[in-house]
Amino acid sequence: MTLFTLDQLRDAAELVGRRVPPTPQFAWPLLAARTGAEVWVKHENHTPAGAFKLRGGLVYLDDLARAGGAPGIATATRGNHGQSIPFAARPHGIPVKVWVPHGNSVEKNAAARAWGAEVIEHGHDFEAARAEAMRVAADEGLHAIGPFHPLLVRGVATYALEFFTAQPDLDAVYAPIGMGSGACGLVTARDLLGLKTEIVGVVAEAAPAYALSFEAGRVVGTETAPTFADGVACRAPSEEALDVLLKGAARIVRVSEDEVAEAMRALHADTHNMAESAGAVGLAGLLAERERMRGRRVGVILSGGNVDAAQYARVLAGETPTA
Repeated sequence: MTLFTLDQLRDAAELVGRRVPPTPQFAWPLLAARTGAEVWVKHENHTPAGAFKLRGGLVYLDDLARAGGAPGIATATRGNHGQSIPFAARPHGIPVKVWVPHGNSVEKNAAARAWGAEVIEHGHDFEAARAEAMRVAADEGLHAIGPFHPLLVRGVATYALEFFTAQPDLDAVYAPIGMGSGACGLVTARDLLGLKTEIVGVVAEAAPAYALSFEAGRVVGTETAPTFADGVACRAPSEEALDVLLKGAARIVRVSEDEVAEAMRALHADTHNMAESAGAVGLAGLLAERERMRGRRVGVILSGGNVDAAQYARVLAGETPTA
């Protein structure tokens, strides 16, 4: 059963387009020289929050407002979802509390606060922050928004609709997998449009839960996810997301911390776009499979342009940060 219909996706695109214009996709010649493929980058780093997450929040909050709203919202994030929800909730006058783990990106926290969120630090990683957000939501009667929901995916999938409408003949698209909404949006939009494009998920070797789950055909969690690519630092996959990926993704590729840092440098050198660590994971996956993709038309999702300046300076200097 599909998460939504093509008409629902097109309605979502119209809704999102009222506040966020379509993001561009460009074929970059230096990336082509680097990979041996024709590489089209979908620039979700060009949304007001620097990531595709913004789209999901707009669709979710529109539905919530139509249902009568809520006294407040509780959610958890490593950064970009935490901008999406307050950005979308602001016009509806719904206050938002966002839980983040201790040590989360200072600049992502600041951006969430700028959109109107109350940011609360709790726990050592995303799962600990998420559990606390859900606990407080139940105690205080707040509306809880988890990291994966069909409405979030429907909103996120509007970037896939834009991409596939502009470039319907892509052989493959490489997308990072955090909690799965972006990759599931690609799979669902591709299927609704009747295309044959391979969807390749990419995770960090240090956070392999979705790769392990995909290979096992069932949810497999990990105790830790110590990657500096914080947007893909997942250790507890969504069963619903995994089901979509098992049916529609071609494979899930693991990339090392060094490969993520190198992809960040490549995006800077070849496109002069700033990518956060998770935003560069898709290109890292393509670079890891460059021989397989040589001579083909390939899409890469650049979602996440939010990186602390100090970390970015270290990456551009040739270093690989630690988690």
